[in-house]
Amino acid sequence: LGGGLNQTMRRQVLLFISVLYFSSVIGQVSYSIPEEMPKGFFVGDIAQDLGLDVKRLASGKARIYTGDSAEYIELNKDRGVLLVKDRIDREVICAQTSPCALHFQVILENPMEFYSITVEITDINDNAPIFQRGEMKFRISESASTGAVFLLQQAIDLDVGVNGLQSYLLKPTDNFILRLQNQADGSKMVEMVLQKPLDREKQAHLSLVLTAVDGGEPQLSGTVQVNVNVLDSNDNAPVFTQKMYKSIIRENSPFGTQVVIVSASDSDEGPNGKVSYAILNLLDNVSELFEINRETGEVTLIGNTDFEKKRQYQIHVQASDEGGLTDSCKIIVEITDTNDNIPAINVMSKSSAIKEDVQPGTVVTMINIQDPDAGKNGNVQCYINENIPFKISSTSNNFFSLTTDSELDRETASEYNITVTCSDEGVPSLSSSVTLTLQISDVNDNAPVFERSSYEAYIVENNTPGLSIFTVRARDADWNQNARVSYILEDSSVNGVPVSSYVSVSADSGVIHAVRSFDYEQIKDFQFRVKAQDGGSPPLSSNVTVKILIQDQNDNPPQVLYPVQTGGSLVAEMVPRSADVGYLVTKVVAVDVDSGQNAWLSYKLQKATDRALFEVGLQNGEIRTIRQVTDKDAVKQRLTVIVEDNGQPSRSATVIVNVAVADSFPEVLSEFTDFTQDKEYNDNLTFYLVLALAVVSFLFITCLVVIISVKIYRWRQSRILYHSNLPVIPYYPPRYSDTLGTGTLQHVYNYEVCRTTDSRKSDSGSQNVLIMDPSSTGTMQRIQSEKSILDEPDSPLEVSFPEDKHFLHQLLVGLFSATQTTESANATCVTAIHKGQGILPNYLHFAILQSLVYIAACVSV
Repeated sequence: LGGGLNQTMRRQVLLFISVLYFSSVIGQVSYSIPEEMPKGFFVGDIAQDLGLDVKRLASGKARIYTGDSAEYIELNKDRGVLLVKDRIDREVICAQTSPCALHFQVILENPMEFYSITVEITDINDNAPIFQRGEMKFRISESASTGAVFLLQQAIDLDVGVNGLQSYLLKPTDNFILRLQNQADGSKMVEMVLQKPLDREKQAHLSLVLTAVDGGEPQLSGTVQVNVNVLDSNDNAPVFTQKMYKSIIRENSPFGTQVVIVSASDSDEGPNGKVSYAILNLLDNVSELFEINRETGEVTLIGNTDFEKKRQYQIHVQASDEGGLTDSCKIIVEITDTNDNIPAINVMSKSSAIKEDVQPGTVVTMINIQDPDAGKNGNVQCYINENIPFKISSTSNNFFSLTTDSELDRETASEYNITVTCSDEGVPSLSSSVTLTLQISDVNDNAPVFERSSYEAYIVENNTPGLSIFTVRARDADWNQNARVSYILEDSSVNGVPVSSYVSVSADSGVIHAVRSFDYEQIKDFQFRVKAQDGGSPPLSSNVTVKILIQDQNDNPPQVLYPVQTGGSLVAEMVPRSADVGYLVTKVVAVDVDSGQNAWLSYKLQKATDRALFEVGLQNGEIRTIRQVTDKDAVKQRLTVIVEDNGQPSRSATVIVNVAVADSFPEVLSEFTDFTQDKEYNDNLTFYLVLALAVVSFLFITCLVVIISVKIYRWRQSRILYHSNLPVIPYYPPRYSDTLGTGTLQHVYNYEVCRTTDSRKSDSGSQNVLIMDPSSTGTMQRIQSEKSILDEPDSPLEVSFPEDKHFLHQLLVGLFSATQTTESANATCVTAIHKGQGILPNYLHFAILQSLVYIAACVSV
């Protein structure tokens, strides 16, 4: 009927003329098109199928009426055909309902005619199966018997028919196989069956992949990870009292409504007998609508159910114990219908702002109410919230107007949120509401008002200039520019200085900043005035007084007034040897210019020649004897008293008090004279020790330089012997390698080494000696048994060393090698350090090695 342009389109047309009423003709036509067709896609030739002339469509002002439904089909009156107006998604329109169809009417006038049109939307495979959860976890005991069943999560495919979900695959199948069971509603329950016993000791974790496949072309699929943790033996699984539970609830039941209580028992004891419940399937948004108590098995409602969308839900519940064994059951929940269509409020026109001086009765908003229910369920009454100067009234059927009911005052309320609520007469009654926001225009009739009549702020002395001290705020009841407040610091002076040199005020925020650093000892408080001015025309303003209080900081240490500390002379307090316990020796007097606890002083005896003889009063600073003076007590007593304040952190001062324990003044004078001489003697002794150490170090380094010079001279002599074809034994430092002829030493160095007469005996065994052939290119050869060389009386070189000289030998070779490479010198010196330990005294060994390392570094540079 629709032409030959779309061969794959299935179309059925059925035309009925059943009733003639006031010259109206009623007919019905049906078409079928696939979903997702592009805009302008041909649906059907409505003029031909209804037997109408194309001119009749134009003269009768033909139009499509869809009610409240979205308009997906449009009528081309010039051609008399139906075309796709907007994208049609079958899953959005009908979800799982099949068949899916669009119902609308074609209306003509003069005479009035209307025709019912049905367009069936067929499904295409545009949705792949998906799993709501990205992972499924199972805890299965290793003692689970073969054939144990574990319910898996079902996949969701929004398509229907052959394009919907068809089958599942589970891989790998080493331990489990997949079993599908068809349900009464057409879905398939997916079960994982254990076909091979598990062994936790061999494999404690299994990772499987469940794949859901649809039947479309091309075929689409979705996967989910199945993780199995194998647990130790638990030989009793929970058992449900029923395999199927049924429940009936009303749609839109309140949250928390009890649906059903499932129960499972486990004959095990302890943790293996404790049963927990969980909802497995996520199909049809079950997990978003229902919730189960893990301990009691009570299933409650946590979402809104809609009878028009779905009338039945199947909930798969799993009971599991602590050992990982499970059992499952199914709950069928029936949804009963109620009055669930709420009135729809359409705002036709509204004012967003009105002046506060409008007259009562001014229309603010017009609204239209639509309720698809019939009878009382479709009768709607509207009302607004109370205590506002507005009222709502009905002008005609389903039309209401919102008007002002009294005079307005923006200062009392600058904005109104008017909630219009419309309720039908159904049982129970359903309602909907809309909130309209109405702004009231302003007039500048209010001056800024500060939050307080006066302000006090505190700041700690020694602050950083620019520090924020306090914020003053003023509010203006007006709106917009009339309520924009600026803050101004009024001119005044503090101690003859302009207040602007002390503080500043941010014009926008009212933040008061310190311009300078304050000193509590100089100024303790001051005050000024701040003016707040709005942005109206003319502007209005108000003033407030701000008082700044400076807080003390512990920034001054205590000052000792007595005893006075002198630089040259020694002043001592005398204590007679006959003094009793508690004898007042002297009193330390100190002051602190800070205030409060920062000026609370305490006195402590920090150091004393004899701490058992004197004590210092913690609060008064009095120095008293704490025992009887004896003849054994020294005449010279030196006390160090520390004076601390109570600030955080604490500051302190130290005073030294010299006390003479004597009965006569001459005795005191002689003793304190000796004290001065002893001090000078100790100073001289330190100087002489430093001088002696410097002289010894200089002589030691001079000797080393002389020894090195002699060694260099002998080394040059060995070069002459080398060229004269005499036997030469060159020494190569450790870690030397020249297998490619590119060693670290580029020349041959020969040197003589002296040894004791007994060393020939102690080292009579064969030794490994390094020898270089003059004709070679650097290859090292190991020559065994140097005995023949040592036996020659004219041999210019002996290479055997006693143990107490071997480390010095290596150090010297390292120094010579340092002229070519620092690496070889360092390696030889490190070897010598280990060799020398224990042979020489520690202090001499350390001094020699330290000096040689410094010399080696200098030579290398």
